[in-house]
Amino acid sequence: MCGIVGILGRGPVAAQVVDALKRLEYRGYDSAGVATLDGGRLDRRRAEGKLRNLEEKLAVTPLAGASGIGHTRWATHGRPNETNAHPHATARIAVVHNGIIENFRELKAELVADGAYFESETDTEVVAQLVSRELERGRSPAEAVATVLPRLKGAFALAFLFTGEDDLMIGARHGAPLAVGYGQGEMYLGSDALALAPFTDSITYLDDGDWAVLTRAGATIHDHGGGVVTRPRQQIAQSAFIADKGNHRHFMAKEIHEQPEVVGRTIAHYVDLATGRVKLPTALPFDFAKLRRLVISSCGTAYYAGLVAKYWFERLARLAVDIDVASEFRYREMPLDEGELALFISQSGETADTLASLRYAKGEKQHILSIVNVPTSTIARESDVVMPTLAGPEIGVASTKAFTCQLAVLLALAIAAGRARGTLSEAEEQRLVASLVAVPGAMADSLSSEREIEHLARELAKARDVLYLGRGPAFPLALEGALKLKEISYIHAEGYAAGELKHGPIALIDEAMPVIVLAPHDAVFDKTVSNVQEVAARGGKIILIGEERAVEEAGVATFAAIGMPALDPVIAPIVYAVPVQLLAYHTAVVMGKDVDQPRNLAKSVTVE
Repeated sequence: MCGIVGILGRGPVAAQVVDALKRLEYRGYDSAGVATLDGGRLDRRRAEGKLRNLEEKLAVTPLAGASGIGHTRWATHGRPNETNAHPHATARIAVVHNGIIENFRELKAELVADGAYFESETDTEVVAQLVSRELERGRSPAEAVATVLPRLKGAFALAFLFTGEDDLMIGARHGAPLAVGYGQGEMYLGSDALALAPFTDSITYLDDGDWAVLTRAGATIHDHGGGVVTRPRQQIAQSAFIADKGNHRHFMAKEIHEQPEVVGRTIAHYVDLATGRVKLPTALPFDFAKLRRLVISSCGTAYYAGLVAKYWFERLARLAVDIDVASEFRYREMPLDEGELALFISQSGETADTLASLRYAKGEKQHILSIVNVPTSTIARESDVVMPTLAGPEIGVASTKAFTCQLAVLLALAIAAGRARGTLSEAEEQRLVASLVAVPGAMADSLSSEREIEHLARELAKARDVLYLGRGPAFPLALEGALKLKEISYIHAEGYAAGELKHGPIALIDEAMPVIVLAPHDAVFDKTVSNVQEVAARGGKIILIGEERAVEEAGVATFAAIGMPALDPVIAPIVYAVPVQLLAYHTAVVMGKDVDQPRNLAKSVTVE
């Protein structure tokens, strides 16, 4: 969730860029930089650490120029130092980048074989080198960018400046947000409308796959196929920038769409993308290899994240897991052996039942590890180890991006446990990390089904009861799907392990009952299909969420099918969360509910 700012101004812009970046400091960062064009020549200043370090450099060696881009970086590829700080540049271009380029190794190998020299450890420099190569081949800046974008896999937002092009800036987005701002003879780019608030109240948010060519006269926006498109231009009051929804009706929608970016940022914090290994950000005061049991406790959506993690820890690390909701855990006085590990998950870090459970475990002399979105919270302060989720502020009461970031951290931790316990080889770890790194791109792809889901929600809104089914790690996701629908649409919904269907819930199925089946193509897919056939035999309205081949192999008539990208089953719970969230969101919107603040619910539950 790094920050991007770009300005095509009428006077020197370096100071304006830095001031705009300051408005994005809440996102977190470990280095910063600015590049400008002066007389057609690119120049840049970068600094490790906070923006004040960059300001000190600019005070000693100022940057002239009326065109500039800036960036605050949270390290993904490579250490947080000046060499790896953005903007990255060649003799022809400068670029800033949010997100992860999944296939950077293959692209870098191709470029090195073609004679390119790399200065940094980052994936971003690959983009700079690719676009420069296209320029050297005679393509225009716009043609060069259009040629390179389809080759990039992952979730990203990009902003480019070009040598000799004082009146040109190009921005592009896939899975990470980017907005165009309009001024009087000036134009702007920003990863957050908040950054552009001092300059303009006229904003266009790029759709996923869009790329925009900016001059001081305006912007031409292209879709992923290269066609020129028109996107809405919005007038936004300055006060709206304090808590900005972007081009979404609700914070929940914005936070669903932020997931490719924030999950990517979280993943990058826990893996070494160059080696394909997990890198935990802090030393652990315990040894996974010596643990006999892991205890997990949390509440609500965070509890379902823990349920998914139980599958991961037991399968990948062969580590037994006990899990309970914190409101039960704190009172049932579970016997705990001294020196074992207790893991607690909370978005706010202030959840009362979870905090009480933590204190019980601490009293039983457990090592305490917490996964929280607020590293200054009470749960974080009382833990031995804190693993932040880096989701950024989550305004909507119904958790979305915090949940998927929790899952990303938990999977990284399970892989690390497997390595420590000798249940995963180095090759297996690298395969799993590669799958984890592919999550942001897969999430961005899954968002493309939103229109289809929105249409389906009109039918789901007519239901009185909805059943969600899943097997393996998809079972907790079925529970989460039912919870999401209940809490924001107020439709009664239940999640079940698909194998339990015949042990009671099948009695509810008739022609009016929507049954949402989560069917990743995993080891238990055939078993899930047999349960789907049981529903079909009783006339249930089957809504199947799965890959195209899964839909074909199911061999039953469905009321609707939501297509998902082909992916490693281990990451399916993270990616399949997206359509589950969208289905609940759009159903609630159709019904006219208060999506961001559903009745009777609070964002942080600090009472019993």
